[in-house]
Amino acid sequence: MRADHPTLPGLGLDDAKLKAVWDGFHPPRLTQARHLAGMTKKEVAEGIGVSPAAIGQYETGSSKPRVGLIPSLAEVLGVPVQFFLAGRPMGKLDTSMAHFRALRSTSGAQRNRALGFAGQTWELAYALEKRVQLPLVDLPGFAGGEIHPGTDLSSDPAEAARELRKRWQLGRGPLRHLVRQMEAHGIVVVLPSEADQATAKIDAFASGGLPRPLVVLTPNRADDVYRHRFSAAHELGHLVLHSASTGDIRQEREADAFAAEFLTPRTSILPLLPKRMDLGQLADISRTWGVSVKSLIYRCRELGLVSEATASRAYQRLHALASQPGFSTEPVTGFPGEQPVMLRQAFELAERDQGLTMHELARELAWTQSRVSELLGVRDRRPVLRLV
Repeated sequence: MRADHPTLPGLGLDDAKLKAVWDGFHPPRLTQARHLAGMTKKEVAEGIGVSPAAIGQYETGSSKPRVGLIPSLAEVLGVPVQFFLAGRPMGKLDTSMAHFRALRSTSGAQRNRALGFAGQTWELAYALEKRVQLPLVDLPGFAGGEIHPGTDLSSDPAEAARELRKRWQLGRGPLRHLVRQMEAHGIVVVLPSEADQATAKIDAFASGGLPRPLVVLTPNRADDVYRHRFSAAHELGHLVLHSASTGDIRQEREADAFAAEFLTPRTSILPLLPKRMDLGQLADISRTWGVSVKSLIYRCRELGLVSEATASRAYQRLHALASQPGFSTEPVTGFPGEQPVMLRQAFELAERDQGLTMHELARELAWTQSRVSELLGVRDRRPVLRLV
């Protein structure tokens, strides 16, 4: 049984209100809560004293848990009792609606948890959008939860990247504040907190299957701002190029090609790249254009400036320099323009102008306050008592 969460609202409901929750019990909410908790049916069953088959029946709706079991379900899964009620907008996704960069190395449980996280993020955005007008979605081919590739942009990845730069009036030079640009064009971008370790272990992913396009960026193996930016551009490529995820290497390569052209347009970067491999020169270009030296070596090879053998030797030399100044990774925290702020600022605006409180928002969503704070990226504002 979970004991790592604060006291959950709703556990002290009287019999009449608990019966009302039972009457309005929504099976998909149980599945969502289980996925978010990263638990199997067997684990949940053991926590409340029923069989795994019973949990399966609760989730399909073929039977309901007894009224007295609902508080136990809430406690085991770390949600308020009211979380199981029907009637609230729900962000539901499946794997065909999300592009995972490392699909084969991602377990089903990890994907389910990540999809639950994405759904919750949309629910939070929806609740805030009732109070604050978020930026309008300006994403070619996107129409309220559906992607129609080729409608407004070319199906060729590099050409699509050039056309999107033109549409968003980004010019042909270095692209600063990529994440902020995506948010300004209506894309919800989110970074799972360190507390949500399971989601944070998954490579970045995107979904166009909700009423707002969503990109989840994660540090995974390295907290590196250049990798972070490339991941963001890669997921943006999925959003404009692919209507559904097939998990094949072709889609991943197309998204990579889009990202490379979006961040370093061929006509702009080609005159700057050295004709002979020079890591010092590439390091200077890296800082100006906000991309990694490794990606620039690949770009040199891709554009025919160096051979495969030369690029391979450059990668080896780069690896030896990985801990040296100018070549070591830089954390995302040092680059505010690459950190999402849209949802947090929407809450702060609603808080200031409409008196919205974290408690009220948590109650509306039927989440714990800590979960709302976590997804908003809002730290506890209470003063810390220190005993000396």
